[in-house]
Amino acid sequence: MINERWNVLLIREGAEAIRQFSLSPKTVRRGVVAVCTFVVFLAGATAFLVYDSGARARAAHLATENRLLKDEMERIRSSVADLDGRVATLAENDRRVRVVAGLLEIDEEVFEVGVGGPGLESPDESKLWSVDPEVSEAAYAIRYDLAVLLRKTDLLQSSFAESEENLVTRRERLRFTPSILPVRGPISSGFSVSRLHPVHKVHMPHEGIDQNAPTGDPFVATAEGVVTFAGWKPGFGNTIEIDHGSGITTLYAHASTLLVRVGERIRREQVIGQVGCTGACTGPHVHYEVHVNGRPVNPRNYVLRSTPQ
Repeated sequence: MINERWNVLLIREGAEAIRQFSLSPKTVRRGVVAVCTFVVFLAGATAFLVYDSGARARAAHLATENRLLKDEMERIRSSVADLDGRVATLAENDRRVRVVAGLLEIDEEVFEVGVGGPGLESPDESKLWSVDPEVSEAAYAIRYDLAVLLRKTDLLQSSFAESEENLVTRRERLRFTPSILPVRGPISSGFSVSRLHPVHKVHMPHEGIDQNAPTGDPFVATAEGVVTFAGWKPGFGNTIEIDHGSGITTLYAHASTLLVRVGERIRREQVIGQVGCTGACTGPHVHYEVHVNGRPVNPRNYVLRSTPQ
């Protein structure tokens, strides 16, 4: 057994010569080990290449997913910002309705925090934080904004319901509450505690609003009431004052023509005069004031519909 040998014959087709190799068992064993090692290495390399290729494909797929998710989050954030603007518009409408309904405005601080705040978990408490802190922060910001908006809409819903209830009980009173503007036309000057007067060139209160309109255009009463003054006032020119009851009065100045007289009962949207530029003015417009218990207030706070029909 010591001298046992392995003979390997190599026979080429069509050749007469035969090659013979004589190998010792030790050499054969080494050869088998080498072949097995090569096969194992080749199999491992193949498996690694296959796994690495799959991992690369999965990584590329995940990168695409993350990019699409971030794009989607950006679109959601944009939609939330748009919704916030719409809620702000609703809040302004609610403020005006509450004034007409005889209710106090919602406290600004209460409205901004949405009644108690959202009460969400912090970003680092989310499972997403350990995966991607940046995305977790962005997702938290969106959840926070949505929670605040939901609370604001709940607050506005309750406010509108309260206003509706008050308006139903005050329906008769609404006929006597100014809630429109006297003429179709842009507001050229707003209510102000100090404004540079265009004629006198000094700063002084502007206790109403000015609406530009062509000379001769009709202007209307903004609510039902009784005419208490119809004539000339220094600075105001041709002026009309109407008493609407409950301490509310309105004033219309700079008219070219007055179409009502003192003591006359006026309907809402009844034409009471024509636009002009009498008194201290630089162009045709209607100067319009609202007074509550003798104090001037911003007429725009009472406007539910901007122009007469």
